Amino acid sequence: MRYEEAVTACMNCGMCTSVCPAAEFSEYDPRILMNIVQTQDDEELEKLLKSDYIWLCGQCMSCKTRCPRNNVPGLLINVLRRYSQELGYFTESKRGRQQYALSKVLNGNILNHGYCIVPEAVTPENHPEQGPVWEWIFRNVDEFFDRMGANLHKPGEGVLRKIDDKDLEELNSIFKETGAFQLTDAIDKHSERKAEELGYDTSDPDSMNQYFLDIFKGRI
Repeated sequence: MRYEEAVTACMNCGMCTSVCPAAEFSEYDPRILMNIVQTQDDEELEKLLKSDYIWLCGQCMSCKTRCPRNNVPGLLINVLRRYSQELGYFTESKRGRQQYALSKVLNGNILNHGYCIVPEAVTPENHPEQGPVWEWIFRNVDEFFDRMGANLHKPGEGVLRKIDDKDLEELNSIFKETGAFQLTDAIDKHSERKAEELGYDTSDPDSMNQYFLDIFKGRI
């Protein structure tokens, strides 16, 4: 369905590239992406699925707003990423391997807390880009969020409030019914295979945690 919505009649005019933020700061070019997909060249498509290229898109969907033919390269990226994850091709690129860390962190946060991001997960050690202000907030998290009027991990209403167990169970049901668990299982399986290839001990939690940190920080 996404493929049909994404590629209707691309004429390779380059309007998507002209407005794409990722194209400005990286080698990503949605016009070239559309051209490769339309050729239906299996070898070129496999190269895409194994490359960093498909992970450079920021999913802002600016491409949709400018295309004169209503194409959406951003949706096409979703299709390619899904195939890469299911087939295990994502493990062949540095940015692709980071899917393992993203899956663990974001899905874990959603299923355990009801949020994509929780403050305690954004540690200064792993997120130095957040700077000294966030480091102070992290060290004084309860005081800060109380002063900001949030309701961090507490029952009741408010920002970052504790999500009821019933609602968390519903989130788990959504993951199950939509096939999200199947996808995360595939990411885990292929990632463990790659970790083993790279010399990590998949039976040792400490070793897999090191693999997680190494790909999270872009070391491998």
